[in-house]
Amino acid sequence: MKKQILISIFILFLGVTTLHAQNNKFTIHGEIKGMTSGRLFFGYTDNHEKYLKKTIPVEHGKFKLEGMISEPTNVFLCLDSTINRMDDPNLTNFWIEATDMHLEITLGAFKQFKLSGSKTNDEEQELNRQQAPIREEMQPLTEAYMAEKDHEKAAAIREQFEPYNERMEVITDEFIRTHTDSYLSPYLMRFRLMSLPVDQVESAYNHWTERVKNSRSGKEIAEEIKKLKQGSPGSPAIMFSRKDINDKMFNLEELKGKKYVILDFWASWCIPCRKGNPHLKALHEKYAPLGLEIVCIASDDSSPDRWRQAVEQDGIGHFHHVLSGMKHTATGYDKSEDIGEWYGIHTLPTKILIDKNGNIIARYGGGGEPHENLDQKLIEIFGK
Repeated sequence: MKKQILISIFILFLGVTTLHAQNNKFTIHGEIKGMTSGRLFFGYTDNHEKYLKKTIPVEHGKFKLEGMISEPTNVFLCLDSTINRMDDPNLTNFWIEATDMHLEITLGAFKQFKLSGSKTNDEEQELNRQQAPIREEMQPLTEAYMAEKDHEKAAAIREQFEPYNERMEVITDEFIRTHTDSYLSPYLMRFRLMSLPVDQVESAYNHWTERVKNSRSGKEIAEEIKKLKQGSPGSPAIMFSRKDINDKMFNLEELKGKKYVILDFWASWCIPCRKGNPHLKALHEKYAPLGLEIVCIASDDSSPDRWRQAVEQDGIGHFHHVLSGMKHTATGYDKSEDIGEWYGIHTLPTKILIDKNGNIIARYGGGGEPHENLDQKLIEIFGK
């Protein structure tokens, strides 16, 4: 009797496992125009959270990709594994789901693909259609930017993207707000984190369904909300000590109880940061005698010489200067000692204002108020 029960449990377990596997399986039946034989290269994250790169043969203009995924997943497809430019005509990406799908692509025009069977991809295509008229308006500017070889001129052109980007962001934010059960919503939020206040990010997260919260991107957003809160008003400032630009130890704790502090997250290669330095100098000149210190934290760990050169060129050597602390490793980046990571910094410049008690009282830039509001806050504090 006991043996029969064990066999029954095993059969039940096997059945559940098989059903789960079937529910996670995807199949893409593909056709490519303009190519009868060859290879295609796919990349995606599987159901074990492992990023796979697969080479799939093309025979008689047809191909087939099968695999296992735990949730709707973004897939990259390219003709050549060495392609690394997103504007390459033979590279594209799309969303797949655990089901049977049909894909049609054309050699030299991968981005005009047609995919049926994926709801998440349909949602992204609809979002793209809503934003398409804005992209068409900015096309001449985009072409000018791509053609410009001078770094500073290209950066100046890129700044002109802002009004167009803001209009597209309104559409993106509305999608995130209204599609609470879409896996695309947390994925899109990853790119909006840099410019949205933390309370708006958290509000969107709280309205998502449980399966979306538990998705790969949903979990990332939950973690980023924690970091943003750590670097937002109402939280105690995270103390740190680092060797400064003069190779001397700087300890933020030593300013506690004595000074108001602006933490300025910047980089030598960040043009808006560099353009803002004259105003930062003016604020320091005005308020340093009243008890204000400026601590600049640079994302220049891989180029310390450029960091030192920028500090000298901009005439800001009288501020405190340290590097953020991100380390390059053989497998990517080690952010465990990255000050920017601790404070939830996603865009530069970002400024954090700390009171004499060591508490954050304001954040400006990524995830906070507009930079212009800093001036008014300092007037409120110092009375001038």
